[in-house]
Amino acid sequence: MPISESTEHAEGPMPPARESVVDKVRVALRQGAAFLVVGAIGFLVDAGAYNLLVFWSGGLDWGEGVLFHAPLLAKVIAIVVATVVTYFGNKWWTFAHKKSDNPGREYLLYAVFNVIAIGLQLGCLGFSRYILDLSTPLSDNISGTLIGQIVAVVFRYWAYDKFVFVGAREPGGTADER
Repeated sequence: MPISESTEHAEGPMPPARESVVDKVRVALRQGAAFLVVGAIGFLVDAGAYNLLVFWSGGLDWGEGVLFHAPLLAKVIAIVVATVVTYFGNKWWTFAHKKSDNPGREYLLYAVFNVIAIGLQLGCLGFSRYILDLSTPLSDNISGTLIGQIVAVVFRYWAYDKFVFVGAREPGGTADER
């Protein structure tokens, strides 16, 4: 009997080949690295927008910006701008191997989890500003941008992978093929 390239045998279609542990780890590391690169870009957008809104007073002057007395509003604006940037980076690069059949659900969940992440970042900034009474550029950037961003990034990665970008993998698609 000739050798057939068919994937069927006596019991029906053959199951897809399982990925080895090494392949799974490699894919996870590449996906994690892509997420961190996208996050770093988002971090720069967030920090830049926040500092412009809160501390830039025009020209080459730094001091009290237009939202100096409304740092939480400034942080929300900065995070929203960064979120738009990171959505497309995550959609088209980090999780590109997961194709969604329901983009509306994906957008909604992305927004919901980002609102929660914004709350985490605002909690860090609010604690520094209103509990510890710190309002310098250094303290705002450490609490709201650095610490808040670390907490939010860990949460976002978990939520995006678990709930948002959950579509089926493309045939033969892995993160390292992108």
